[in-house]
Amino acid sequence: MPHSAELVLVTPVWNDSRRLARFGPLLADAIARSGRSIDWIIADDGSDPLERDELSRLRDEFDSQGAAVRVHFAAEHRGKGAVIREAWSLETSAPRLAFVDADGAVTAGEMLRLIDHALDAGTSTIAVRQRTAQTRIVESPRRWLYHHAFIFATHVLLGLRCGDPQCGAKVIARGDFMAVSGVLREDGFAFDTELLATLQAHGGTWGELPVSWTEIKGGKVRPFRDGWRMLRALIAIRGRISSRAADPDRP
Repeated sequence: MPHSAELVLVTPVWNDSRRLARFGPLLADAIARSGRSIDWIIADDGSDPLERDELSRLRDEFDSQGAAVRVHFAAEHRGKGAVIREAWSLETSAPRLAFVDADGAVTAGEMLRLIDHALDAGTSTIAVRQRTAQTRIVESPRRWLYHHAFIFATHVLLGLRCGDPQCGAKVIARGDFMAVSGVLREDGFAFDTELLATLQAHGGTWGELPVSWTEIKGGKVRPFRDGWRMLRALIAIRGRISSRAADPDRP
């Protein structure tokens, strides 16, 4: 593991070895060719034993491609947010922290473009799925509806000034994360939104970079099933932020 890493990149997985087997080689190649010092951690969120064995095999494959990669195995399944925070805590010197989902919806090339942008600008930067002259978005009408309804909810409930809080690719300055890490509570998919909303409440800022995004079938998120859980999470996040604003000493 390089101690002089510019950035720690986490890919959270939970019984996701098949997806990682497709996306991982592309990301490993992009990291190896980038010229950047990136410590890549595949963070396993309590997968089955056979899945863990496969992740170890994939790690060796990716390492042979020239990427500095390791696997971190969480003790139990808690959720995407929990395993990302846990993995980010493993390496304490890199000035930038990042994650990218294992499905490849944000491609390896787009993730490295995001990393380059964030490192060169010296700021926290998040990917936003947005159609521009340079980007392409591929998603079903149902996914589009869920996506935009959720963004609307974050604007209304949290006043979150963000074009796409749940896009699965972000680069955060370590100092920004450390300023709020002690009060983050969301272990699941609402982790992204809580992180950004809490940063905003603490006066933090970030840049946004439009990226191409393609819906990948077989994901664990079910928009209508999980929508109510996400809505409850937004209400809980608002309550915690409001309570801390009223009582700054409240954890």
